[in-house]
Amino acid sequence: MSAHPSPATALPDEPGSPQATRVLVLNSGSSSVKYQLLDMRDSSRLAVGLVERIGEGTSLLRHTALTTGETRERDAEFADHEAALKAVAAELAVDGLGLDSPELAAIGHRVVHGGRSFTEPTVIDETVLAEIERLIPVAPLHNPANLTGIRTAMVLRPDLPQVAVFDTAFHTTMPESAARYAIDVATADEHRIRRYGFHGTSHAYVSRATAELLGKAPEEVNVIVLHLGNGASASAVRGGRCVDTSMGLTPLEGLVMGTRSGDVDPAVIFHLERVGKMSTDEIDTLLNKKSGLIGLCGDNDMREIRRRVDEGDERARLAFDIYIHRLKKYIGAYYAVLGRVDAVAFTAGVGENAAPVREAAIAGLEELGLAVDGDLNAVRGGEPRLISPPYARVAVAVVPTDEELEIATQTYALVGKGTG
Repeated sequence: MSAHPSPATALPDEPGSPQATRVLVLNSGSSSVKYQLLDMRDSSRLAVGLVERIGEGTSLLRHTALTTGETRERDAEFADHEAALKAVAAELAVDGLGLDSPELAAIGHRVVHGGRSFTEPTVIDETVLAEIERLIPVAPLHNPANLTGIRTAMVLRPDLPQVAVFDTAFHTTMPESAARYAIDVATADEHRIRRYGFHGTSHAYVSRATAELLGKAPEEVNVIVLHLGNGASASAVRGGRCVDTSMGLTPLEGLVMGTRSGDVDPAVIFHLERVGKMSTDEIDTLLNKKSGLIGLCGDNDMREIRRRVDEGDERARLAFDIYIHRLKKYIGAYYAVLGRVDAVAFTAGVGENAAPVREAAIAGLEELGLAVDGDLNAVRGGEPRLISPPYARVAVAVVPTDEELEIATQTYALVGKGTG
């Protein structure tokens, strides 16, 4: 079975044009646009790129045509996302991959917060745009930028299906017992306070890829997915459906992260306000940007932290130990939630590359059937692989995530159903 949904075999063609098999994936931030162009016949990448510092004077555009291996960089003044995307379109056109190509089937957009409204990829229209905008209060940093990218792309190609793929969608299968906070129901409902979860495209992709690695269908496998990057989240996936995840109303809840605190007693906020005389904005900045690993030891790069640990730095050692302690707690908690676990999968920058993190997180969990083989764990590679010894009852895997491919696959499958 494929690690991702099988691409649709038929797409609506424009009159007189070849079959459209390409998907452009856009991830629009407040001052940046990341993009990839994929051919869904074989899921190959044709081009990748990034525009940084949009609206900040001198911007940088870095474009790589994977068809030729050529990388081009240039500085320019992109006042807004429309100017940036027009420049992206021009770069693609140089390589014969322009946005006007009849081979372009759709544009897939990463949208961070879909609330409870969006449980699957959705073709964008004015109603969808209005709902994404309505969700801005629960995603003030992300949804506005996502909207800007969508609206700009719609201007550039108004005839082309635009599809929103939501970070939160994979987690909408959580039962109410996992999704609700234990606060007054009426207050929670009025303000849409519940646990939404994030990194959903990664958790969806990795859980399916892990099942494939085990030679099983996703419906047969229970997986704990550990997405460990600068942002970090865990999920419990039963038979291909998320039943719990560590992030909540926002990406602040859960694991210790690069700059985010993860779980804290809510009364810490009241204490900082009343006793520390800190404003709401100051507390927000503290917990989101000055906490986690950087707050504990001054570094949020796990490679640097491990170097300092190896040199005997006590602050770095404490930061690492706190990070691992929280991670181990979530593995144990999700083991209990699932009841039976077939695999634990590490993914994202830290999860894929930091062997000491994987070793420490699993150490001491032998009674749960978990173990890591030191030699297998030390191997580096870009393919999914097992790092557990053959005798381990539960597989431990390293599964490189591919959120862009997941977005492209979901976009292509949706358009292929003729819903565009």
